[in-house]
Amino acid sequence: MLARTQSLYLFIAALLAFSSLFFPFWSYMTESRYLLMDFRPFAEANIFHIFSLYVSSIVSPLTGLLSIAAVFLYKNRALQSKMILVLILLFLVDIFSGLIAAHFVNEQLGQSFGSGVEHSPGVGFFILLPLPLLFWLAMRGVKKDEKIASAYKRL
Repeated sequence: MLARTQSLYLFIAALLAFSSLFFPFWSYMTESRYLLMDFRPFAEANIFHIFSLYVSSIVSPLTGLLSIAAVFLYKNRALQSKMILVLILLFLVDIFSGLIAAHFVNEQLGQSFGSGVEHSPGVGFFILLPLPLLFWLAMRGVKKDEKIASAYKRL
């Protein structure tokens, strides 16, 4: 189980998904600094921001939990590969919901402070970016294991 390369990739992906909860996804600079983080909506933001931020806040730990669960599905390679495809979809939901929340915060702060709002992606955004590569490498490892297992069945 742990000797397989896809287990390593899935474990690293779980660590990255969990660690993204502790770093800001996006940062804004006006007279003061605002950080967009999971489970911390702005009080002055609108409902779309709060909804998309909570979706992102739930999907990040879910991605981590399902990545760890996929490590233990090494005996059922078909289910493990389906789980990896679900993880890729969860990654897309996580990134897009975070970007939507960042967009609405940018609009809200732009209305409040005018054009003097500077914004940039935070560490939480960059932590999530290697996840699709790790999931793809894990999927490749599952396919390689399937090929080896089918070769042994022929003997």
